[in-house]
Amino acid sequence: MKRASVVTPVVFVHGAFCGGWAFESFREPFEEAGFETHAPNLPHHERGADLERLAECGIKEYAQSIAHYVRTLRAPPVLVGHSLGGLVSQLAAMHAPVAGLVLLAPSAPWGVMPTTLEEHGNNFGLSLLGDYWRRPIPPDYRVARNTTLDRLAREDARKAFARFVPESGRAVREAVQWWSDHSMSSQAPVYKIAAPVLAVAGGKDRVNPSSTVRRVVGRFPKGQAHFHEFTEMSHWLVGEPEAPAVSTLVLQWFEARGILPKPTKKKSPLSLFGWAERAGA
Repeated sequence: MKRASVVTPVVFVHGAFCGGWAFESFREPFEEAGFETHAPNLPHHERGADLERLAECGIKEYAQSIAHYVRTLRAPPVLVGHSLGGLVSQLAAMHAPVAGLVLLAPSAPWGVMPTTLEEHGNNFGLSLLGDYWRRPIPPDYRVARNTTLDRLAREDARKAFARFVPESGRAVREAVQWWSDHSMSSQAPVYKIAAPVLAVAGGKDRVNPSSTVRRVVGRFPKGQAHFHEFTEMSHWLVGEPEAPAVSTLVLQWFEARGILPKPTKKKSPLSLFGWAERAGA
């Protein structure tokens, strides 16, 4: 099978309270396989960002930034979105050409109901924060440790959390309590998404559980989206001990759909006057 002459880029889209750094280890197998990878920050997710501007951002602004980033690339990429980034990737795919969507424990679009008591509990917890959607939400180690970084060793969880940044309360509300957003900012109708989809969930995920991710997948026409569950994993699919297995699965899905890296040209040995090259050595 002849491989494409242009590399299909892979763009990793991070989740809430994070940055492109979340994929530092997860993206390595993709680069080793020959893919061009990118992991941009969502707007105002760098350390020291303008928090007033962050508070003004919602899901649509995040999606617009990724769609704009996609248009600067040499070829339509695969978007690999984790958590909130999985929802942002779906919205971006409605407005920019993409070769595929990989949704890792994605937040559900507008209209997809929660399936577990823990999800309802998370919604109730947000309600206790008052008008949180009007301001940035600072990261909370206790919450992160119990729901996102729960399968990491204590030291690793501390190191990861030290890189967390504030998140837009508006974006959180639009994603988690979408029924209160009358503008339906997180609406992602599947008829506007033409790319093949792979959704991956953790069987122990309490943020975006596998039962809800299955509902996200079930919205797509038969054959367009595929689902896989790692039963022992939680929400941090990009950094838990089994993360390399997730990368392997995604790369296998790429290959099955003909999403392949550009072949490496075989280098000829050096020789005087280029004799070896002419001789085919």
